Amino acid sequence: SFAYFTIKDRLPQILTRVIDTLHRHKNEFFEEHGEKGVEAEKRAISFLSKLRNELQTDKPVTPLEDELPDAALWNQYLDYQRNLSNGSGEPSWFQSPWLFVECYMYRRIHAALAQNPPIDNFDVFKEGKAQNFFESQEAVITLCTHFQELLKNIKDLDEKQLQEEFFKLLQVSLWGNKCDLSFSAGEDSSQKSGPLQSLENMTPYILVNDMEKLWSILVN
Repeated sequence: SFAYFTIKDRLPQILTRVIDTLHRHKNEFFEEHGEKGVEAEKRAISFLSKLRNELQTDKPVTPLEDELPDAALWNQYLDYQRNLSNGSGEPSWFQSPWLFVECYMYRRIHAALAQNPPIDNFDVFKEGKAQNFFESQEAVITLCTHFQELLKNIKDLDEKQLQEEFFKLLQVSLWGNKCDLSFSAGEDSSQKSGPLQSLENMTPYILVNDMEKLWSILVN
């Protein structure tokens, strides 16, 4: 299942990339913060390496021990998951809802940095996000140009044409998730082709399509 693939492969790969990113910036941390920056980097990597081991060996999901504002809320939800188990054991990485443990992983990544000043404001995902956006520029420009032209001529379109353009916009929004770096575990997922040209090929993969109903509500 996608859930099993997520926990077994995607999340460990994401953690490995985060650790590698911190290691590659070691010199930058030293230049900006001296030895304090290097020591903070080591502590953060140790924290994340331990987290990766917990994940891969299906250890219990542990309460958050930091003092960040949302820690109590996270721990409250962990108690809720424990109650759902009806005494069948502690919630663990492979035995819990995948959305919960994936979000929990990102929260632990945040804690790894937040608890280790002076690198607590370092964004471990910034490089990947910036690169993906840069490499998607052509597709973004194509899309913006299309809708700029549409707005110029929108008064000349009949209802059928407006509906077609509206459906295009909905589908572009839907398939934008293909570029989500978390789905590709940090691998390049930039949009290199025109998104409008690929819509027809993607239509068979829409599981539930209520666009017609939505249009009916909007126009009536």
